[in-house]
Amino acid sequence: MTEQFPLQPLLDLANNRMDDAARRLGELIASDRAVEEKLALLVEYRQEYQARFVETARNGIGPDAWRNYSAFLAKLDEAIAHQQGVVTESKRRVEQGQQEWVDQRNKVKAFDTLSHRHQTQQARKEAKQEQRLTDEHAAKQFRDRGSEE
Repeated sequence: MTEQFPLQPLLDLANNRMDDAARRLGELIASDRAVEEKLALLVEYRQEYQARFVETARNGIGPDAWRNYSAFLAKLDEAIAHQQGVVTESKRRVEQGQQEWVDQRNKVKAFDTLSHRHQTQQARKEAKQEQRLTDEHAAKQFRDRGSEE
């Protein structure tokens, strides 16, 4: 009878943790894409607004409109700077998530290696036992034939 791998509960736990780390990494990557898209939209909107401001200034603009355009561009610059910080933090979290997944995968690999060794050892034990039984059976048949003659 095959003996169960004694560390099977730890292997199962490591697999669950690796799956959780992979799921979390997927969520972090999706979030990272979203914050990068938001940054790209802000940058694009700023460029469009800047172009509108330049066009309006060419056609003549009053001091109040100039101040409004300038203030709004400054607000957009602040929003872009803030979003760049969010993107940087998001990238850091993705890297941490990747490292966590790698760490969990390495644990699973280690337990898997031990499990395979255990299975190999069990197979050898069973083969030895089967060979012993076969040898005993053959020896018994040989003895029985010898006593019949």
